[in-house]
Amino acid sequence: MRFLALVSGLTAIFSSPLVSALPKTGFSDLSSRQSDSCEFDSATAPNCWGNYSLSTNWYEEAPDTGVIREYWFELVNSTLSPDGVPRLSLTVNGSIPGPTIEADWGDTVVVHVKNSLENNGTSIHWHGIRQQGSTDQDGVASITQCPVAPGDSTTYTWRATQYGTTWYHSHFSLQAWNGVFGGIIIRGPASAPYDEDKGLIVLSDWLHQTTDALYDTASTAGPPTANNGLINGLNVYQDGGSRFQTTFESNKSYRLRLVNTAIDTMFKFGIDNHTLTVISTDLVPIVPFETQMVSIGIGQRYDVVVNADQEPGNYWMRAIPQLTCSANEMTLNITGIVTYDDLAVADPTTSAYEYIDDCSDFPVASLVPSLSLDAGDATTQQVMEVGLSIVNSFFKWTLNSNTFLSDWGEPTLEKVLTPDAVFTDSENIINLNETNTWTYLIVESQLGLEHPFHLHGHDFFILAQQPMATFSDSSQLNLSNPPRRDVAMLPASGFLAIAFQNDNPGVWLAHCHIGWHTSQGFALQLVERSSEIEAITNMDALNNTCATWNTYQDANMVEQEDSGV
Repeated sequence: MRFLALVSGLTAIFSSPLVSALPKTGFSDLSSRQSDSCEFDSATAPNCWGNYSLSTNWYEEAPDTGVIREYWFELVNSTLSPDGVPRLSLTVNGSIPGPTIEADWGDTVVVHVKNSLENNGTSIHWHGIRQQGSTDQDGVASITQCPVAPGDSTTYTWRATQYGTTWYHSHFSLQAWNGVFGGIIIRGPASAPYDEDKGLIVLSDWLHQTTDALYDTASTAGPPTANNGLINGLNVYQDGGSRFQTTFESNKSYRLRLVNTAIDTMFKFGIDNHTLTVISTDLVPIVPFETQMVSIGIGQRYDVVVNADQEPGNYWMRAIPQLTCSANEMTLNITGIVTYDDLAVADPTTSAYEYIDDCSDFPVASLVPSLSLDAGDATTQQVMEVGLSIVNSFFKWTLNSNTFLSDWGEPTLEKVLTPDAVFTDSENIINLNETNTWTYLIVESQLGLEHPFHLHGHDFFILAQQPMATFSDSSQLNLSNPPRRDVAMLPASGFLAIAFQNDNPGVWLAHCHIGWHTSQGFALQLVERSSEIEAITNMDALNNTCATWNTYQDANMVEQEDSGV
């Protein structure tokens, strides 16, 4: 069985961030966020952050404010109508998206998670958070922990050594796309000035049936057509629902934090008549560049600055699904409204920019990191060939002919710390045991479909991204300040070559971020510097969560039907 109980009702416990302790470094007065060094996020000095700045190499050092940002999440079954159509949802504190986590660069984030779902385990992954020295907090069921059983609770703790925009989501089966997701804002330096931070713009595709109910169809006939898309959890469908609305003040500039949380949709985002200045990709500040629309793959984030420099009025904000790699009933009607000044909100009459429907990232030449870092020469190089097979009438994705399969009840982290543990080919493990050397990972596909490829525990350097090409030793790789991020598109019938340093001991998942594909086995994992993992793992928490899950699993005859992640 798949694990989604058809229960109506709504439970909401609002998150309550608690700030405790005083800053150790960086800020002399946290309330004003100023120090003797420079101002924070002002129009004149956006690069500064206390005693740190945009030029700080946070892979090697970061502030430690001593501040704890504490949140309480309860996962509950709900019946919600984000676009006017009621459906069963799985939610964080009763809302979609869930509560936004906010912190400053250098804070410690503590999130207490209670699983009150019906017939569902869970885990929460902090997407893009590097988890330096805290692999056991990465929140991936069957990789870094067992699922949290219904009625059980767990606590995640991690430090914000990066800054920018990201999100959290369930990493248990297809649960994220039934509603278990939300945004993360980590305040820090910026590569361009702006007057006001408008916060998150969360883009989602939306299905009127649960992902669990659609899984068999997706695995035998291909991904279903999404019924709709949402902007910050809102849109209209037929005669119901409402649109997201926001207000601009003439001649001010605004930071928007774009996040694509979809299961199977790449979006182009834009605001009619306005130019967007891109200042960050995922959690990496970049040299600003201007564009009319942002192409944003699943799991990716872009921070943009927009100037309110048009005639006062109402303007469409658009999230346009790219039909090259997805389908949606509401392709041209996933919109919000931007209203200037004190004007009445009304449906705009503006027109969208012309665009090319495609599923490609921005050209790598546009994505220049503000902090210039070069990639090193490879000590390890691994090529993974993407394939697709049919097993018992179900689609299964493969990497080097292996479909990924892990075990909810025996996560990789536990096995790594168990003497004489035996790993299977289906666990797709790459062992990396040399300290601080460089690994090149090449993912290539002869199939005519793009994939958003995500690596946990690391930013990666994009060395090459070539459609309609096959990787070879003569392929041109850029090692000089290449783009860095944690999700990049694998081009159709092409290859993606990435590099990262073996500087973060742990167990790290890498996978396609199309939810259906992850569930169908498109994944691999890195076991990095295995001898150092036990010392940084909370064995009591790991063992307790697994004991409770295995008791629940045995008592309820739970059967794992997907890849485990």
